[in-house]
Amino acid sequence: MIKTLCPRDYSEAIYVGHFFRTGTPVVMDLTKLPDSEAKQFVDFAAGLVFGRGGNMDRLSPKVFLLMPRGMAERSSAAHEAH
Repeated sequence: MIKTLCPRDYSEAIYVGHFFRTGTPVVMDLTKLPDSEAKQFVDFAAGLVFGRGGNMDRLSPKVFLLMPRGMAERSSAAHEAH
């Protein structure tokens, strides 16, 4: 399962952290946020991913995939098998 979140303001960063820490990959869709708030989310997510040993990929200019530790390795292995 992948959780898609479309936050409307920075106070919703708690949900990104919650799902990521429970091992759920998160798609963070920041298209509804002004650039300044979107940057805050990206900074938060980068710290979260770095601190928890995960991975973050940009899917489009304001959409990001956060993969928890272990999920990134499985994703890479599956990708290499094809």
